[in-house]
Amino acid sequence: MADQKIEFAQIIADGINEFIKAKGIEAENVTADSLHVETPPKPEMGDLGVPLFTFAKIFRSSPQQIAQEVADIINKKNISLGNISAAGPYVNVKLNKASVGAKVLKSIIEQGEKYGTTDEQGKMFLEGQKIMVEYSSPNTNKPLHLGHLRNDALGESVSRILKKAGAEVYRVNIINNRGVHICKSMLAYKLFHEAKGDTPESLGMKGDHFVGQCYIEFDKYSKEHPEAVAQAEEMLVQWENGTEDDELHQLWKKMNGWTLSGVQQTYERTGVGFEKLYFESETYLKGKGEILKGLEKGILFQAEDGSVRIDVTEVTGKGKDGNNQEKVLLRKDGTSVYITQDIGTAISRHKDWPFNQMVYVVASEQIYHFKVLFFILKKLGFDWAEKLYHLSYGLVNLPSGRMKSREGTIVDADDLIDSLHSDAMKAIEERGRDGQLGNADEVAEKVALGALHYYLLQVNPVKDMLFNPEESLSFNGNTGPYLQYMGARIASILRKAQEAGLTPAEDEESLSKLTTESEWNLIKELQRYPEIISFSAQKFDPSIVAVYLYDVSKAFSGFYRDCPIMSIAESDAELAKSRLALAKCTLTVLKSAMDLVLVPFLDRM
Repeated sequence: MADQKIEFAQIIADGINEFIKAKGIEAENVTADSLHVETPPKPEMGDLGVPLFTFAKIFRSSPQQIAQEVADIINKKNISLGNISAAGPYVNVKLNKASVGAKVLKSIIEQGEKYGTTDEQGKMFLEGQKIMVEYSSPNTNKPLHLGHLRNDALGESVSRILKKAGAEVYRVNIINNRGVHICKSMLAYKLFHEAKGDTPESLGMKGDHFVGQCYIEFDKYSKEHPEAVAQAEEMLVQWENGTEDDELHQLWKKMNGWTLSGVQQTYERTGVGFEKLYFESETYLKGKGEILKGLEKGILFQAEDGSVRIDVTEVTGKGKDGNNQEKVLLRKDGTSVYITQDIGTAISRHKDWPFNQMVYVVASEQIYHFKVLFFILKKLGFDWAEKLYHLSYGLVNLPSGRMKSREGTIVDADDLIDSLHSDAMKAIEERGRDGQLGNADEVAEKVALGALHYYLLQVNPVKDMLFNPEESLSFNGNTGPYLQYMGARIASILRKAQEAGLTPAEDEESLSKLTTESEWNLIKELQRYPEIISFSAQKFDPSIVAVYLYDVSKAFSGFYRDCPIMSIAESDAELAKSRLALAKCTLTVLKSAMDLVLVPFLDRM
């Protein structure tokens, strides 16, 4: 509705300026872009409205009176946009359903899959922007879990939305493949599996599950053998001081390979991908040189204990004790800390792919870390640090409680998807659909992924959430399977029409026939899609697209209930073709938006 908003704003601005002239008011002319176009709370009030509160003081008149006189001025002209009226302090318009509706549908028909990517001038919203998105960040001592699934869904969905809005997107992943937690899994392998020659293949396990089992075994072992923790720490020192060809590094490479192979299988299953992987083993020493440069320039300082620090009070505020807060960047022995690595990695990434903006998809527990990281990079003189953004998201758990991987109570990603797949298959069989869907198992997998991703993404990222598997799989209500069912239903209508030789209308005269309330409500929803893409891209918020999908589906359900298609084909073929075009345009938008929130489309269900 963006083009109608612009036209309506200009009409109101012209009306206000005529009002100023007629009243002899000393005031500057009003411009269209200074007006705020809103959607009235009730459809009967109009489709668009402009509040005139701000003019009351300048014009020395009530906003209600101004609205009425401006509406009267406009109505003396021949306005094709629609019917203008005053409603209290607002000037509203009921758009011309025939002409506006035809334009919307014609636009979708002509643009097809590209619909939603451009503004009213035909320019892509984020054209020319290079945006890097980091997400997932798995550890190579365990498989992906439910928290990763939310992270992955957010990162992948945001990447798709940004790309849909016209940005060039570069997806990256930092693999945490070094540290004492990795050594704990390695030590357990040497204790319990090496002598037997155990491998994921020999045990019939995914590689990441096998290494994760080793991590759990270490935790149990260390409770009876406390010295095991020191042994793991010593192993890390040996690894850092060793060479790539020594026995320890060979074991490290082998176990990392097992984990990454398994994690990659999960990525492929969930539709997640990356342009580049960064490895902590290759980045953990980065940043030290930049810190030493900052020390030389006086940006950083050396504390009494010999460590290199920076005062971060400017962004964190004072500590609980009332003192300034400092961040250690190099320990007193000269070794790096975690944030030092992140500084070096950020600099390397900008050199690798000079981005206009970078988005870090990381849980809200790291808000402080990223606030400090961005501050330090700015202080070190990197201008692009202004364009770093932390997409913080809340915790996700099952109703049974929080996950603790070291105790073996982790909500494994693969197990969760397998469970959803199994439940989806049962639902398909109960409906008696398993013999009508071709590959029912493939459908069940797509239903499971649609249920999972939509449930995770329909919630605003900042909120903590509980993932309820049973609710997510419902075929009714605000769920992924409901959206998939709606898409399959429209696909079925289009197939039946094709079999009957009925083709969707494409000319504006036929498309202008769609003026009933249900038809108009659906057309208005479809018209919102470009605004939804733009807004969700600006906010890095897939929940905006998810909510929109449900709104479109509800609007289509109302349309299909009130406006038959195939049953009127013989009595009114032209109207049937017009409604068929509306159904086809709805499917175009549904398929596009479903892809953005990782809900697989099904043409049969």
